[in-house]
Order: sequence, then C-alpha cells, then structure tokens
Amino acid sequence: MEDLGGTVLTAVGAFAATNLDDLLVLSVLFLSARTRPVPRLWSIWLGQYIGIGILTLVAAAAALALTPVPMEWVGLLGLVPLALGCYALLRIALPSADPPKPRSLTVPVVVAVTLANGGDNVSVYIPLFRSLGPAALATTVLTFAVMVGVWCAAGYWLTAHPSVAALCRRAGNWVIPVVYVALGATILVRSGVVALLFQR
Repeated sequence: MEDLGGTVLTAVGAFAATNLDDLLVLSVLFLSARTRPVPRLWSIWLGQYIGIGILTLVAAAAALALTPVPMEWVGLLGLVPLALGCYALLRIALPSADPPKPRSLTVPVVVAVTLANGGDNVSVYIPLFRSLGPAALATTVLTFAVMVGVWCAAGYWLTAHPSVAALCRRAGNWVIPVVYVALGATILVRSGVVALLFQR
C-alpha cells in the first residue's frame, strides 16, 4: 500500500513549488477586484480552478502517453525544474517585473493568466505523475484541488497586507529556485537516473 502521508506531502510540495509565484498573480487579481464597484471574486476562484485543472490534465495525459518509456528516461525530465532553479539562482540579482494586471476579471481572463503562468507546472507534474500509481495519482489530484482553494484564500488575504506581499516577493526570489532545484534532484533520484549513472 502506498504511503498516503508521503504522497500528500509530495503533492503539496510540488504544487507549492510550481505555484508560489502564482500568489503574486492572485494578489494582483484580488486587488483589482477590490477596486471594482461589483467585485467578481468568484471568477478568480473559478478561473484558477479551471486553469490548474487544465494544466493537471495535460500533465496527466502526457505522463500516460509516456507509460511505455522506461522510468529512467522519463526521470530525465527532472532536469527541467533543476535547470529552472539553477537559472533563477543565477539571475536572482536582476530585478523582476510585477505580473501584469488584466483589463477585466472574467473567468476566461483568469484562466488565461493561470495557463500563461503555469508552463513550469506541466514540466514538473509529468515526471511526478509518471512515478505514481493510480491511488497515489488520485490522491495527488485531490490534494491539488484542496491546494487551489488554499492558494486563492492566501492570495485574497495578501491583498489586505501589502507588507506581507512585499516580503513574499523578496523571499520568493530565493525560495522558488531552491525548491525547484530540490524537486528536480528528488525526481532524478526517485526515477533511478542517479542510480543508473553510478552503476555505470
């Protein structure tokens, strides 16, 4: 039987690593909603769920398509988050632009923003999903659904605390790339790539 606690913790870590920067985007969306005569907060929540759902489905479909491929070869995809993290650490001294504010807060706009900000999600989720069994995959997807709600609630809360948002931005410069490097290394180890290299 698969370790339920370990599966949930892995899912939480993967979601947080690929969506930490999304907190800034959500904060901008909720801040924009607060300034409107009739806030459309529900559209942000729904758009976020749809966007993350699409990214998750794409990753799951890609992982399924890679089923005949040896796990060691699929594990090489762990080099993607590893490279992203290393690249971000090299560029950490450069100023980063704030995420753009959308013109309107319709569901399609929120979905588009989520998808545009989620390219790294797919690259991380594919090798993760490939290494999971059916029960662990279902647990991971359910955990992702819960985490979307947590993320939306956190993004809404951050709009009332500008100083906290600024702190998250500064900490995120280090946290995101470090977590990416750790996640990429974990995928390479779990897939057997590292063991295969040492055997040779």
